[in-house]
Amino acid sequence: MMLAKIKKLFFSFEQGPSLLYLFKWLFFCTLLGALAGSANAFFLWSLDWATNYREANLWIIWLLPVGGFIIGIVYHLYGTSVVKGNNLLLEEIHSPKKVIPFKMAPLVLFGTIITHLFGGSAGREGTAVQIGGAIADSFTNLFKLSERDRKIIIIAGISAGFASVFGTPLAGAIFALEVIIIGRIRLDAIVPSFLAAVLGNYFCTIWGIGHTHYHIDAVAEMNPANLLWAVLAGIIFGLVAMLFSKSTHFWSSLFKKYIKYPPLRPVVGGAILAVTIFFMGTTKYIGLGVPTIVESFTENMNSYDFLIKVLLTSFTLGAGFKGGEVTPLFYIGATLGNALIWFVPLPMGLLAGMGFVAVFAGATNTPIACTVMGIELFGIEPGVFIAIACATAYLFSGHSGVYGSQIIGSPKTNFFNREKGLLLSNVEAEREERE
Repeated sequence: MMLAKIKKLFFSFEQGPSLLYLFKWLFFCTLLGALAGSANAFFLWSLDWATNYREANLWIIWLLPVGGFIIGIVYHLYGTSVVKGNNLLLEEIHSPKKVIPFKMAPLVLFGTIITHLFGGSAGREGTAVQIGGAIADSFTNLFKLSERDRKIIIIAGISAGFASVFGTPLAGAIFALEVIIIGRIRLDAIVPSFLAAVLGNYFCTIWGIGHTHYHIDAVAEMNPANLLWAVLAGIIFGLVAMLFSKSTHFWSSLFKKYIKYPPLRPVVGGAILAVTIFFMGTTKYIGLGVPTIVESFTENMNSYDFLIKVLLTSFTLGAGFKGGEVTPLFYIGATLGNALIWFVPLPMGLLAGMGFVAVFAGATNTPIACTVMGIELFGIEPGVFIAIACATAYLFSGHSGVYGSQIIGSPKTNFFNREKGLLLSNVEAEREERE
């Protein structure tokens, strides 16, 4: 009797169920953070090993077609159910169908290491997010989660993966909430997302894994003239983000159209890449390209660096190699910002930092997460410039993006027809809004 009264009293206050909700997700996110953070620590260590081995043995780049075939045949035989990668995670959040096979995690980890070992141009975010998402969804059957809880824990897996691979827990948490639907944020998952991001990053760092540090030496005064220059830079960043997204989809469609047998696509792509890298005579455009990103904050770079990275990364991913898009987008944005110093009168480091996150914002349609990431990485001083660049890049990248499974929740302008993808007149836009 007394127990029943206590239970009734407990649930008579809104904070009672909230406390149970918090404890529930603290348990799940601690477990998820430990597993995803540790797995991504191993992934980052493996990636460093692959990069160092390749740079010490450049002959291995000629084996890119072999590496491509290994990836292609493994996914063809064992990974057809998870080949969509990040898009599969988004699809399961939008329209849950079946639990994501856990094999997504080891397959994408293996494929990404092979890609980097043999000299492909790719990133690491996609891999970390898929590892986190696959681990998270394995909880669905284990703990008999409801459909709503399943969506939330996949979001938590995305945030844990993103945060642990970049060392940016705040950006990782917001990214997972923002990336699902263009123009909308899933606030119903805000507590699990932040818990998973912070814990995922924590468990990654306790393994001794470090993250690259970037620094902006000088920040311009915020005045009307510099505001307009920041907006102009943001427009350029957004257009280049759109170029990258459309290039990746173009190469993917081209390979699928002319090479029907999937394992052969990365073989052909690997051969073309190997020859291209040989004639370029440098490896600065392959792999993650972190040294070039760091240099772009302080040294004059080639004005065409960002274009070569756009071409090589979109081609690598379009051919079927594995990896993420985000670190190459950092490279593209930072080197593009560096090149803008020739006609945009803002400090070089500031432009590089703005481009670093703004191109990412435009390509993934996550301006808030990218603004927070910029502040986490560079400090609060350039925060206003970073926010302007990210918001403008998001607007001018259009409704394209690297994730084809993103859906449009709120169009970026009131001139966009969701169904037809057309720009509308003011009258038409107002009529659609009323309907």
